[in-house]
Amino acid sequence: MMRYSWSFVARRFGLMLLIIWSGATLNFFIPKLTPRNPLREKLLMEATRSGYIPPGFEEMVQAYEAKFGLDKPLWQQYASYMGDMLRGNLGYSISNYPKTVWELILEGLPWTIGLLLVTTLLSFLIGSLLGALMAWPRSSNFVKYILPSFLVLGAVPAYVIALTLIYFVAFRWKILPMGGGYGIGTFPSLSVSFALEVLKHSILPAVAIILASAGGWAIGMRGMMVTVQGEDYMTFGEAKGLKETRLFYKYGVRNALLPQVTGLALSLAFLVSGNVLVELVMGYPGIGTLLARSISQLDYFMIYGIVFVIIVGLAIAMFIMDMIYPLLDPRIATEGN
Repeated sequence: MMRYSWSFVARRFGLMLLIIWSGATLNFFIPKLTPRNPLREKLLMEATRSGYIPPGFEEMVQAYEAKFGLDKPLWQQYASYMGDMLRGNLGYSISNYPKTVWELILEGLPWTIGLLLVTTLLSFLIGSLLGALMAWPRSSNFVKYILPSFLVLGAVPAYVIALTLIYFVAFRWKILPMGGGYGIGTFPSLSVSFALEVLKHSILPAVAIILASAGGWAIGMRGMMVTVQGEDYMTFGEAKGLKETRLFYKYGVRNALLPQVTGLALSLAFLVSGNVLVELVMGYPGIGTLLARSISQLDYFMIYGIVFVIIVGLAIAMFIMDMIYPLLDPRIATEGN
């Protein structure tokens, strides 16, 4: 059984904290580079709806800036921001006030996880298996001929595939709905009919994401399998007369999967933001759509909250992979140098 040293775990945990701090710091300063004032824009938008700008508009802007802490010096804003992040207090959304950032994230998170988690895992499994079969010399010729298709699909953005599917499957053939999380007039509920409605609306974005990402997994796995087949342990296994299935899965696929698993961890960490355009094109009510809308409205606190969740997810995924990697490959040392 693999034994971890305290120094190994401490170094990896320290690296995780460093990633979170660095990402959170960049997350704070980058939106500040724009000269736009989100509070002024929001209040002006509300005022123009009524047809006039009320007296004392500037005082109102200053009052809201004081309420959100945007009137303080930059270093005080940064200190308050880091303190809030440590406490898990993401504040209020500027464009959706008085809703909190956590409320909005929790509204969109189930949609994103339900769609992207399943599609990421499916594309990983399908792509890795097909990639391994494409590199295996005793596979059928049919499997090897699909490589060009994967090369093409891997180069096409998921949102382009999504638009193509919308045009043919939804608009021309009217087999599936064009977008959204559920139909117009349908009210969310814990019922079988609503679950089927959500499933029906998720098929097109799911297929688009799988087609766009499975090719990358297949190509990467094929390259690793080609490399693995030249290793001494593969030659030794063949000389021992091992069964082909054991040689393929136990010796080939297991060792070729190591870089793939690392890529999977990073894909899961970027689950929230990885397919923003697909969600936008499909009108899917997930975190990606929320992030894109928050950026267009320069909703500082909404951007801070969503990106911070992504940063923490990435750091935790990398830490977990550092703990799992020695179990997958015992040659990786966890003690000393």
